[in-house]
Amino acid sequence: MTKTRRNFIKTAGLGAIGATLIGCSEEITDGVIQAHVIGPKPSDSTLPKIISTWSHGYSANAEAVKKLKNGGTILDAVEAGVKDSESDPENQSVGLGGLPDRDGHVTLDACIMDHNSKCGAVSFLQHIENPIAVARKVMEETPHVMLSGKGALEFALDNGFEKTNLLTAKSKTAWEEWKLKSEYQPIINRENHDTIGMLGIDSEGRLAGACTTSGLAYKMHGRVGDSPIIGAGLFIDGDVGAACATGVGEAVIRISGSAIVVELMRSGATPEEACKEAVERIMRKHEDLTGMQVGFLALDKFGNSGGYSIYAGFNYAEATLDRNEMVSANYFKEW
Repeated sequence: MTKTRRNFIKTAGLGAIGATLIGCSEEITDGVIQAHVIGPKPSDSTLPKIISTWSHGYSANAEAVKKLKNGGTILDAVEAGVKDSESDPENQSVGLGGLPDRDGHVTLDACIMDHNSKCGAVSFLQHIENPIAVARKVMEETPHVMLSGKGALEFALDNGFEKTNLLTAKSKTAWEEWKLKSEYQPIINRENHDTIGMLGIDSEGRLAGACTTSGLAYKMHGRVGDSPIIGAGLFIDGDVGAACATGVGEAVIRISGSAIVVELMRSGATPEEACKEAVERIMRKHEDLTGMQVGFLALDKFGNSGGYSIYAGFNYAEATLDRNEMVSANYFKEW
């Protein structure tokens, strides 16, 4: 027996968010309650919409929109978008040309997820230019969510991907210069922080997301951050919204950052409010925030978007079928 009831819940205690009035529809099927957020709806949102982190998101968005205009799905679009950044040798934070670890190895992490919570990821992958495409293969052609290291490389090669020398001359020179003066501490990049996360929604309201990175520059060999971890670097719930993270991955992992953002939106927060609360949680858990930039980006099921970061400088690209522009996120602290 199935019955539906509608109620309005006034939520409180969302940290900096305060009290928010939201609508919630609950459907009880075979004794299981399934809640669906029904507000707040936007007044002028244009769908489809693509948002992605940092300035390299601008060209990535253009590729994603091109894929949509050519008949691709929203999942196709976010994959195509971040592949643009992965294949750009001038972009030293993702894929080809990414800055190496402290031993000179370029190691890549990526994940992808759709509105039905299907997901795939790779971590500590070397020699493959487009880890996001390997992550999608993991999602669609294996019973697993994540493959790592040698196993991920073997899987990629078995599926037709070619080995590539990812350490460009530009990144090799930067690494060699770093070695002369560094005490083997990773470099914190205040801008374009080692990741591209992309979230998208199509005209039917279906969501998808992708996240890919070469990781923290000059990290310890073997280090994996938040970017390939579902719930940390990326999370999608088709009934609610999507979120991704950028910045110091260890801090994001400690609060399951992207999942937290989505759950805050489920409770009635706007995308910006949810990102702000997640950032505040990180700030409360760290006594020393020196150099610890973290930013979140979110998109709800209606196409509303927003972001927030610890420090100034986090920006993101936002695109529809006929526009593409940069947006500066709000923040708590100046550098």
